[in-house]
Amino acid sequence: MTEGNDPTARPIKDASTVMVMRDSDRGPEVFVARRVRGMAFAGGMTVFPGGGVDASDDDPDVAWSGPAPAWWAERFDCDVPRARRLVCAAARETFEECGVLLADHIDGSPVADAGRYHSSREELESHRLTFSAFLADEDLSLAAGRLRPYDHWITPSVESRRYDTRFFLAALPEGQEPDDLTTEVDLTMWARPVDLLEDFRAGRSMLLPPTWTQLRVLAGFPDVAAALDSERRIVPVQPEVVEHRGGVRVRFDGSDEYWSDYQAGRPEAGS
Repeated sequence: MTEGNDPTARPIKDASTVMVMRDSDRGPEVFVARRVRGMAFAGGMTVFPGGGVDASDDDPDVAWSGPAPAWWAERFDCDVPRARRLVCAAARETFEECGVLLADHIDGSPVADAGRYHSSREELESHRLTFSAFLADEDLSLAAGRLRPYDHWITPSVESRRYDTRFFLAALPEGQEPDDLTTEVDLTMWARPVDLLEDFRAGRSMLLPPTWTQLRVLAGFPDVAAALDSERRIVPVQPEVVEHRGGVRVRFDGSDEYWSDYQAGRPEAGS
């Protein structure tokens, strides 16, 4: 996919990102990971689990429970096959990257012990097994009802790696716990959104604008249930790259606050 007839526009890859949340005594927390420095995309950044849509996500016969793909297509303003791929990628990537399995048993009961499927997780990561085949082999169905559509961001056209990313929200399934068993990250943690934002302001971490924006929204909820129940109007956001003091910056709704937070912990960045 490219933008219009612009011959310089880079291809765009569909992607899904999932914000997994849980309640704690100090308020709701979200699971994040720091990507390994030096990676081609978002190296060193604190991110939510997620990744690109894979060809294997395009299976119309995938076992499915919860809102149908047509419901997701309406929320994300896309066609039904694309919506199905995005939801499949959301569930698959969450399982691959942190071991949280958003699936139900065929009888409708939730998966409480995802660790038992660890060997299949390794096969999924190495593309020796598709997510739909994994679900069928284990008598599971993708639990689309455990996900909520949340946002939609598109990488600026000047970037060499571009993603058309849908953000999802999910509560941590009871009995499950995420892990760090992936080579793509060097740190994982549960943290309150307000604390992650403070780490960014203090210069202790790096957040991409979409991650920063989601954390600001999540910081306003008293618990996970309120976040899941919130009504979201999803409008695509594609930041604009503009010149700034001899360099460039991205501009989007809220970007002034983003850059103010960035500079607060990095005086050398200037104003």
